[in-house]
Amino acid sequence: MDRFIILGGNKLSGQIKVSGAKNVAMKAILAGLLTDKPITVDNIPLISAVSGTAQILRLLGIKVVLNQDHTLKICGDNIKSHIIPLELGGLNRTATMVLGPLLSRFGKAVVPNPGGCRIGKRPIDRHIEGLRKMGVKIEYKEGYFYAQADGLYGTRYKFESNTHTGTETLILAAVRAKGETVLENAAQEPEVDDLIRLLNLMGAKIRRIQRRTIVVKGVKELNGAEFSIMPDRNEVVTFAIAAIASGGDIVVEGTQREYLKSFFSKLDEINAGWEPISADKTRFWAKGKLVSTQLKTMPYPGFMTDWQAPWVLLMSQAYGTSNVHETVYEDRFGYISELQKMGAKAEFYNPEIDNPYQYYNFNWNDRKQGSYHAVKISGPTKLHNAVVEVADLRAGATLVLGACIAEGESIIYGVSHIDRGYENLEGRLKSLGAQIRRE
Repeated sequence: MDRFIILGGNKLSGQIKVSGAKNVAMKAILAGLLTDKPITVDNIPLISAVSGTAQILRLLGIKVVLNQDHTLKICGDNIKSHIIPLELGGLNRTATMVLGPLLSRFGKAVVPNPGGCRIGKRPIDRHIEGLRKMGVKIEYKEGYFYAQADGLYGTRYKFESNTHTGTETLILAAVRAKGETVLENAAQEPEVDDLIRLLNLMGAKIRRIQRRTIVVKGVKELNGAEFSIMPDRNEVVTFAIAAIASGGDIVVEGTQREYLKSFFSKLDEINAGWEPISADKTRFWAKGKLVSTQLKTMPYPGFMTDWQAPWVLLMSQAYGTSNVHETVYEDRFGYISELQKMGAKAEFYNPEIDNPYQYYNFNWNDRKQGSYHAVKISGPTKLHNAVVEVADLRAGATLVLGACIAEGESIIYGVSHIDRGYENLEGRLKSLGAQIRRE
């Protein structure tokens, strides 16, 4: 297993370009299941989440070529299997998303329970319920979902709560279904709309008629397409916080500011520096003393759950006590104990909520007894070196940034989690002045 060795205490400054969005790249690959025509995708991040998804398609007989110039070519004219092996599906969250496309091609599909970062149970009951309404018979046994359908049929389905992956799963199923599908309370994230843009280029008929209502009119077949993925919002936030927390100054290329409004609003609250440089470049810097704030994660357009961990790190450098309330996942504070090893002052608590079953986006009954959904962070704290273990992707980037601003030499284990979503993170931080190496 790889690890990072980081000598902290450096201000991170310079210019950096963000990669293509991980949460679009994986789904763009899955679009190759829907057609036997070639698809070319540009701005693909070279990360293990993408290569893992590509490998799933290869095992089904689809040709997937991932190039070092960040282009991807897919051709599904030789698809020959409807079964996803356990060892691959169990590592990739995209596994169950192939259900709809495989049912469109074969009328049957066998997929394992999905993997990905362990930040909660991430139940797929909302996906399965929607597929059943489209005429799919699904059984679960011994770690696999067995699905069968004589045909997929349009339906009206309302998600009980926001689900990014569930929305995309049903869109991928509905594009070749018979009739019209209406998805209500659908996810609003821009990454969902980017997937819709690709599918429409392929000949799908998908419209977002309201903020949370998507209409899909099924078509008999889809064509190939050439497509470029949007920039990764999560990387923008990572490098922005790297600049502000370290007392540095970074210009980030690839900032689609219209999708980052909730983040910019919080930067204004804490007295952090940011300014537009051009249409897609934004400068971030530490302009003075950071002040504490209150924050709650929410589905888009709220403050994204993926930004929660790096924000906690930033608040460890702010004056006063900040509160961060996680409402999207029931178990996303596993990294706190590792930050505490670096000297961060954090205290768990549970806010008083009248009706948690409706308030939280996760299934309230899935939470562990005695678990916490909010944390108080006191600062500013001078962080010090430590040996820490990464538990998930965004927590991993947070611990790396923590080590970059801490005094002394830190060791980060579990780098494979970081590689799932960040391409060459150590090399890019090095270009900004970090002293980091991989062993």
